[in-house]
Amino acid sequence: MLHALAQGGEIRPLRCERGRIRAVECWNRDGWLMAGVDLELFRRLKRRRAIGSRDGRPYQITRRGLELVRSQADNR
Repeated sequence: MLHALAQGGEIRPLRCERGRIRAVECWNRDGWLMAGVDLELFRRLKRRRAIGSRDGRPYQITRRGLELVRSQADNR
């Protein structure tokens, strides 16, 4: 998933009425919804500081996250 974020994707949290995050959606740069992203994976990436949000925008990869991504032929 970090590869999709490194190429321009984002994670959009879905919040409940009390403002807590109840689910997440991961979108790639082409606007496609990616499957297999759950709340546990989101929390693990956030705990490792691989993703972050600024000014209420969707979560994107951070510099630390880019360091964690292993390079591949299609990675930009």
